[in-house]
Formats: sequence, C-alpha cells, structure tokens
Amino acid sequence: MLGDILLINDMHKNAAEDIFKVVMKNLEKKNNRYRYIVGISGESGSGKSELAHSLGKRLKEENIRVKVIHTDNYYKIQPLLREEWRRNKGFDRIGIDEYDWVKIRKTIRDFREEQECVIPCIDLIPEQVDKLITDFGKIDLLVIDGLYAIDATDIDLRVFIDLTYQETKINQIIRLKEELSTFRLKILDREHQAVASLKPKADLIVNKAYQVVTAEGQKRVDN
Repeated sequence: MLGDILLINDMHKNAAEDIFKVVMKNLEKKNNRYRYIVGISGESGSGKSELAHSLGKRLKEENIRVKVIHTDNYYKIQPLLREEWRRNKGFDRIGIDEYDWVKIRKTIRDFREEQECVIPCIDLIPEQVDKLITDFGKIDLLVIDGLYAIDATDIDLRVFIDLTYQETKINQIIRLKEELSTFRLKILDREHQAVASLKPKADLIVNKAYQVVTAEGQKRVDN
C-alpha cells in the first residue's frame, strides 16, 4: 500500500531471520528455477508488513530478488466505498470472501509462469486503487502478506502471527490507517474471527513473544 507506515524493530528482524533460515533450507531441496512463495497472515497491527519487508531485505542480502505483495490491496470493494458496503451488508459479510481471490490467484499464477502482471495498489491518502505493473520474470521469490494471505492456494510456506487486535492497539493507533471508532472495533472483531480460523493452515507461527515456532510441536525454529 502506498502511504503505509512501517514500524520495523528488532523483533521483526529477528523473526524474519528465523523464517529466512527455513526458506533457505527449503530452497536447497528445489531446483534453481523454482518459484517459491511465502505467505504471512495476522490481524491488524500484528506486524505482517514489517515482517514481510524484513524478510524481503534479508533474502535480498543473499542476492535473491524478492517481491512483496499485500493482499489487502485485493479487496473487491474499493476503500472509499467499503464502509458503506459493510454497513449495508452487515457484519456477517466481513471476512475472507471480501478479497478478490480470482485476482490473487492470477497474480500467483503470473509469478509462477514468470509473466508481466498488473497488480492493484491502494494509495492510502486519496484512498484510491492504482495499478502497478511488475515483471515477474525478474523476480525469484514472492512474499504475500495480508489478513487472509495464507488462505491462498499454491503457497510453499505459511506463516501465522498469533497476536490479536486487542494486543496490538498501540500499533494501530500509531499507524492510524483507520480511526478506532466503535464501528471499526466491530470490524476488527469480525476480522479476528476470520483470521483465527486460518491458524491451522500455518507451517510456522510467530507467537506472542514474537518468536518463530513450528506449527506442529511449537518448537523454536532456531534451535
């Protein structure tokens, strides 16, 4: 998203380092042309974008060309119309199905096939959806982050950040993407339920201490 504020600190970098090690280990089992995809999901304010950016920079240090895609750019309803749509349709419509999964699948397919792709990109200041053209033929690895990113098909490594919006309120206030009104809090609660349902799909979990553990056995990946 254009105009987004990233609050990157050591906990994001340390978690990214642990995920980086898992990615590199997995890549050793693939051929040199394999198109690897990492998905990162979590609730609002949990640090998805910060973690994705930190992972991308760490991979870049190994001369791996990375593209970070934010699935929150792929809502069916544009930002300026979304609040009214939600009020009219009701809170039960808030969740995974708000994403345009057809476009997300096309983006993933274009990456796999090394094609040029038109990607939606929300500019947060005017709240409009712009279009970004990217050549996936020049990209080695894709990182996809967003509330429901790990629900996408054809992802190699799924990372789930296990922090709720109640636990990250300070980050939401600092980033101030949306006013924390009563209506907004009701949306966050609905999103909480939808995001939590994706945890069983994760390969790695970033726990409440921002340590990266395996989903099976909850063991630290750096051990």
